[in-house]
Parts: sequence; C-alpha cells; structure tokens
Amino acid sequence: MSTSVLLVDDQELMRMAFRMVIESQSDLTVAGEAANGLEAVQAVRDLRPDVVLMDVRMPQLDGVEATRRIVSLDPPSPSRIIILTTFDLDEYVYAALRAGASGFLLKDAQPADLLSAIRAVASGDAVVAPSITRRLLTTYAHRLPEHPRAPGSGDGYDPTSHLDREQRERLDQLTAREREVLLLVARSLSNAEIAERLVLSEATVKSHVGRVLSKLDLRDRVQIVVFAYESGLVTPAR
Repeated sequence: MSTSVLLVDDQELMRMAFRMVIESQSDLTVAGEAANGLEAVQAVRDLRPDVVLMDVRMPQLDGVEATRRIVSLDPPSPSRIIILTTFDLDEYVYAALRAGASGFLLKDAQPADLLSAIRAVASGDAVVAPSITRRLLTTYAHRLPEHPRAPGSGDGYDPTSHLDREQRERLDQLTAREREVLLLVARSLSNAEIAERLVLSEATVKSHVGRVLSKLDLRDRVQIVVFAYESGLVTPAR
C-alpha cells in the first residue's frame, strides 16, 4: 500500500520539484497540491493524505495556522504534517511543532532525506534532526516558561510544580523507566542510542516511547521534546 502525500507550497516550481522526487518512488504517491493554507485544510478534508508537506510562509493562511486547523479537524484527520522551511531556525517552526506538526525539513534537503522523512512520519516517527532540535529549543528558550531554583535549593526542588492538575496526573502515570526514556527522547537521542544507553533492545525502547505518548496524550516524539522543555523536566542550554 502506497503512502499518499499532499504538497502545500505557494511556489509552483517547488511543488513540481517535490512531485518529481516523490513520484519516482513506487511506494509513494502525490494525492494533490495546494497553494496556500486554506486550500491545504480543504484538501486534507477531501483527500485525507497520509503525509502533508507544508510550507510555512504562504498567502491567505500560513503553514502554522493551517497545521493547527488540520490537527483540530472533526472528525480527526490521519494526516501527519512535515513543515518545510528555508531556514533551520525559521521563526515559525517552534509554533508549528506546538500546533501539532510531526517535524520539519529544510527545503534544500537532499531527495533521499525528503523521502526518508516522508516514510518516517508516515510510520509514526518524527523528522526533526537532533542537532536542529537542540538549536531550535535553545533559540526559542525565551518563549518557554522559566523554572528558577530557589537559592540553595537542591533536594526537594520540583521543576514541574507549575503544571496544572491534568498535566501532573498524566506525568504521574509514567513509570520510572518511562520517565527516563522521556528525558532521553527530549535530549534528542534516537531509539538506538537510548537502547544502548539503557542496555535495552530497540523494540523495548519503542514500546516505552509508545506508552509515554499514550499516557501524556502526545502525537509523536517531537511533542515529547516540547512537553519536556515546557514542563521544566529539561532546561534549554543558554
């Protein structure tokens, strides 16, 4: 069964280039195209593609708001969104990840990387490279809530004290091992790297990640990273 992809970009030349790359693969198909966010939302309703390649800066409705609307569709859409950006620290990327995107990719990415990203997202994974994740969260650290330690605090300090009741209850559902995995995912380690660190199989790590997603009601690894930083479990480098 092939993976269907919706191409969303206001530049026709970019859509043509992505189409050529995608249609060269037997397991991928282009479900349709859209030139702005409004068209993208409607196309997702009509076509229900597996993956959406979403440009950020477009007329009428940008990629961030389009992502937010797609994720909020009723009935829910199965489509997973990859944000396309010209710069790896585009000012809208963090907002797009919070809106529900499954990752982001540079427009000048190699064709092999684009194809790999589409397949990864279609299978439920994320496509934010570790190095980019770290730069992104560091750059946007000023947008995250501050969690200063009281002078002399150490033992007994709770970085999650600001969480609301629902968030705390979800976090409390995690086992010690699941919290450990959550923190390692937040620090951009892959399943293989986590498995090596914790002396576990990759299959076991994948199961732990799945339970973390379920218990915290998150969509994918990207949202695990965002949750960990916003909750104060991990602090961005300053």
